[in-house]
Parts: sequence; C-alpha cells; structure tokens
Amino acid sequence: MATLEINVSRVTERAVSEAPWLRRLLVGIALVFLLAFLLVPLFLVFREAFSQGARVYLAALSNPDARHAIKLTLTAAAVAVPLNVIFGLAAAWAISKFRFRGKQVMITLIDLPFAVSPVIAGLIYVLLFGSRGWLGPWLENNGLHIIYAVPGIVLATVFVTFPFVARELIPVMQEQGVTHEEAALTLGAGGWQTFWRVTLPSVKWGLLYGVILCNARAMGEFGAVSVVSGHIRGKTNTLPLHVEILYNEYEFAAAFACASLLALLAVATLIAKSALEYKHQRDRERSLRAAARQEEP
Repeated sequence: MATLEINVSRVTERAVSEAPWLRRLLVGIALVFLLAFLLVPLFLVFREAFSQGARVYLAALSNPDARHAIKLTLTAAAVAVPLNVIFGLAAAWAISKFRFRGKQVMITLIDLPFAVSPVIAGLIYVLLFGSRGWLGPWLENNGLHIIYAVPGIVLATVFVTFPFVARELIPVMQEQGVTHEEAALTLGAGGWQTFWRVTLPSVKWGLLYGVILCNARAMGEFGAVSVVSGHIRGKTNTLPLHVEILYNEYEFAAAFACASLLALLAVATLIAKSALEYKHQRDRERSLRAAARQEEP
C-alpha cells in the first residue's frame, strides 16, 4: 500500500512539473507580451507627453478645459463608487445569505453591463431621457436636464461600473457561508450589528479590491459617457473625452499629457491591487498558522 502511494505521488509530481526549457519558454512568452502590450505603450505615452518639455506638459494640464475635465471625471467617480459599494454590499448579502426566487435572474442582471456594449448603454439613456425620449419632454418641462449634462454622465458611469463590487463580494460571501452570522445572532446580536462586526470585516479585502477596480473603470470610461455627454467642451467632457478632442485637433503633446494622468491611474490601480493581494495572502497565512497551532495537542 505504501509503495502504491509513493508511485502515485511520483506520477502526480511528473504530471504537474514541466521541463526546464518549457518553463523558460512560457516565462519568456509572458515577458514579451508584457513588454509589447504594457510597458512599451506606457513608455510611449509619457515620452510623447514630455516631447515638448515640462512647460508644455504643465500648461496642458492647467488648461481650463483640462481642469474641468479632471474635475468632472473625479465627480463622476466620487458619486458612482459609493453608490456601487452600497449596491454591491446589498446584492452580495442577499445573494449569498438568503434563498429567494429570482436569485439567478438577479445574478444575470448584475452581469448585464459586462455583456452590453457601453455605447448601447449610453443610447438606452438617450432613449429614456433625451429630448425625444420617453421621459425627455416631461424633464424639459420641469427644467431637468440629464442627457448632455452631468447627471447623464453619472448615470452612465454607475451603469458600466456597478458589477465590479458585487462580483468581488459574492464569491467571498458564498465561500464563508452563514455560520458566523448565525452564531452572532444566537448570541443576541442584531442584524446591523452582525453586518458591521461580523460580515463586513470578513470581506474587507474583497470590498477594497472591488472599489479599486470600480474607481479605475469609472475614471477611464469612454463609450457610454461619450454618447450621453454631447462632447460640450469645458462642460460635459470627462478626461478620456478631452484626450480624444485634443488628439483629433492634432494637439498631440497636450493629448498625451492628459492621457498620462489616466496611465498613472492605471499604474496606481495595479500597485494597489498587488498590495491588497499581498496583504490578504499574508493575513490568510497568518490565520492558517494560528489555526494549526490551536489544533496541536
């Protein structure tokens, strides 16, 4: 029996191990792709941004239209991210902790922005709230402007980003189950106490990861915002739209200067993502070691 177990172990090791040359080949291919599709474009963005000197770079960022685009981008993200956090927590809590009819339909609807083109999402809002849309005439009669205004940009941003937080939290909560919540309720804790003191601390890393991804997508969204914004310079242009306008007007240095801010956001997102994954892995290993020590006789 022992001999059979040893032979099975050896077969398993050979099955999961690869030849050194194959490992080097796979690593080399991965590095080439990273260099070609990530590092080189990133380098070119910053090289073009500073191609005419730091003075032109700073002037492009201090331009009133650029400042307004940055402000509008931050505003849309500042509204969309908290709303998606509230929705994501509520949706993940309901899907993972309760049984109800239509749960699968709800999960499918959460994934809808992944399946629908952002441009289509923008057109839907135009059909709903535009001047010739279903609600457009009533909105105009009451002095409310959604399309070609800030509210439309915020709505489009919320739509394209709302799956990120929920999709990060749902598998985490499903894996944890309801054991800890049931124990807290048994000990006399209320619903809100259970949520704030038991559920939320246990999903904090997934929540932070979802917030980072949601914020990055909110600031970089182009398609849906392009449709509902109307491209009104200095009023409804977010930073990605402002970059497009500058590039189409052959102001390449200014366009790449503004694009460098989005590139910095992408780099910061990757760094924050890696830091959270590292911290989460350390906490998990520490918890496993603590559990192993408790099980020791």
